[in-house]
Amino acid sequence: MPTADYSVRSVALPPESAVTRLYSAPDLADAYAVRLPDNAIDDPELLARFLFAHQASWVAKLLALRDVLVARFGIKTARQLRHEGAGGSRERVDIFRIYTRSAHEIILGENDSHLDFRLSVLQQTRSTQDGRSRYLVLSTVVNCHNTLGRAYIVAIAPFHRLVVRSSLQRAARMGWPTV
Repeated sequence: MPTADYSVRSVALPPESAVTRLYSAPDLADAYAVRLPDNAIDDPELLARFLFAHQASWVAKLLALRDVLVARFGIKTARQLRHEGAGGSRERVDIFRIYTRSAHEIILGENDSHLDFRLSVLQQTRSTQDGRSRYLVLSTVVNCHNTLGRAYIVAIAPFHRLVVRSSLQRAARMGWPTV
């Protein structure tokens, strides 16, 4: 059953996340959280797979446009990244390479000539007015290597934020996988 709370909030990078101190001065660092229902699964990899498998159709269209624009600059396209993970590899979640897994967090990302980025999908338990509640926190950190990387981040940052918020909100509306 879907959670009644679909609100996605911008939050500080979680101190317990492995990405928080990954880069000394990231060119982009943000985090967004959504409350998980009590009966939602607690496996961060399965939550990440669910999140990326159920994105809105406009996200795929935006990614296709991005691919057309960035291919000219030698930046990896989503098609190239999917091809790298072809064959049903469990070492990728959608287009993202899996870097590390733990009981509460999975770190995804990619390295390219212009920038490196990491995406954390962290299940976090917080004390609330209602007692203790679980949240899913999606954090992104980016380290740019050159002017192309910095220009790319400036151009995509507003879209990145829209996609992250939309993805979390859509998953909450659909209802997270349950135990």
